[in-house]
Amino acid sequence: MSKHKFNNRLNDLTPKEWLKFQKSWFLHNPPARSKQVLRHPAKFPETLVKEFIEFFTKRGQVVFDPMVGTGSTLIAALQANRHSYGVEINPEYADIARSRVENERQVSDNKTNNVTCKVITGDAQHLPQIIATNNIPLIDYVITSPPYWNMLHAYGAHTQKTRRNSNHLDLYYSDDPHDLGNINDYHEFLERLTQIYSSLKPYIKKNAYLTIIVKNIKKRGEIYPLAWDLAFHLRSIFALKDEKIWVQDNQPLFPFGIGNAWVSNTFHHYCLQFRNQ
Repeated sequence: MSKHKFNNRLNDLTPKEWLKFQKSWFLHNPPARSKQVLRHPAKFPETLVKEFIEFFTKRGQVVFDPMVGTGSTLIAALQANRHSYGVEINPEYADIARSRVENERQVSDNKTNNVTCKVITGDAQHLPQIIATNNIPLIDYVITSPPYWNMLHAYGAHTQKTRRNSNHLDLYYSDDPHDLGNINDYHEFLERLTQIYSSLKPYIKKNAYLTIIVKNIKKRGEIYPLAWDLAFHLRSIFALKDEKIWVQDNQPLFPFGIGNAWVSNTFHHYCLQFRNQ
């Protein structure tokens, strides 16, 4: 049997590496967070982001995150030798992200000197102006994780109780009224989030991908299907291609509703895959 050369137009992976990523679910238990970023209440792991970046881009391409937090996407892109830009509304988190980028450059022994990695302090609700002002080139890939509505304001949440006992950990993203995490009305939150991602369309290359990591929400005994609602709203803007389910199996179990009603321990997120077709 003749062997055909693998013509890979999307990424730099081997066929075996490509096939491994195609599984619709994956286990990923994040490593311990450093003290520098621990104050951020909902950081997602660079190790996870890097896997997505390496699948959806080639070396030297441009990655963008409109809600970059303390810089997970930028660190992952830098490690993967991709150019990257991130927008963050909280100036303190933006400064932490810049510091982390500089530290990553130092440990890379000058191997990333020619790789652009820029943190921009700004509101993602004004992306067209931000992209124009900062001369951001056409984007090859977007990966991001938005606020899970205003759940960080849920006083009774277990993680919030734990963080409340510390004087050095933030309970929510910011006090900025423009911060999406401070919107109380679910439908307003969903509409504004949809508008942010929709505004990116002219700045993403044709057939490039967008990954949004999100989960459904439980609040006061009611389910808000944020992942599903967001997928439904955005499918008229981008082609909804698929989902990967990120599962964590190292979380403690709590007896929610035990002996009375079904209430799950939710340890999975949806990684929604869209394409700019």
